[in-house]
Amino acid sequence: SARLRGFSLRNEMAAGTGTYQWVYLWHWPLRAMHWVAAIAIVVLAVTGLYIGRPYFAASPGPTTPFVMGWMRFLHFLAAAALVATAIVRAYWLFAGNKFERLAALFPVRPKDWVNLVKQVKFYLLIHPERAPKYLGHNPLQQFSYTGLYLVGLVAVVTGFAMYGQSNPGGLIDRAFGWVGPLLGGMPIVRFVHHVLTWVFLIFIPVHVYLAVRADVLEHGGSISSMLTGGRFVEKGHHYEDE
Repeated sequence: SARLRGFSLRNEMAAGTGTYQWVYLWHWPLRAMHWVAAIAIVVLAVTGLYIGRPYFAASPGPTTPFVMGWMRFLHFLAAAALVATAIVRAYWLFAGNKFERLAALFPVRPKDWVNLVKQVKFYLLIHPERAPKYLGHNPLQQFSYTGLYLVGLVAVVTGFAMYGQSNPGGLIDRAFGWVGPLLGGMPIVRFVHHVLTWVFLIFIPVHVYLAVRADVLEHGGSISSMLTGGRFVEKGHHYEDE
């Protein structure tokens, strides 16, 4: 059966027609995690900005909706969902296929750093014809996604540190009470948490733009791959991660 340098294509790649063939890359738990995390991050950003600075509030009265209470509830619910997706992603770093595992998220090889520069030039339309081809994540995606996971980790830790203040001496407070002293006080913890929200808000439109751009220029179906699990690639090409 056909192989891409040790990667069996019998179950992972359809024969396809014409000059393209379909490659299966992402298993359903990873795809589900991606969309749940995307929704959770949007909810966290909207509710978090409201909690920090309420941008609307009903007039006080006996029938006033419990707006802040609902915002806090949705914020905590989305945070729990995001942590759940992180657990799934961490497990899939070891249980997934070669495109989903730990090595696919860190551009550690010398050629990956060379290709990282080439990929940046591709996005800047500088020698786009020299861009390396990857079946999974290219080095720039590896670098940015790994950085975003670290940002998410700090956001979760600082968030739990603030949440623990609602029950001093409780389980959450004991587990994350060290964060405040480490950063120099809870006001700094809140500031860091707020700044990281903007990191996500900046990343989201850039991520969407680059995904759409890649689909338009490369005709690879990378967006639909997060729905179907696979994408179309040109036959006969050499791929750096095959």
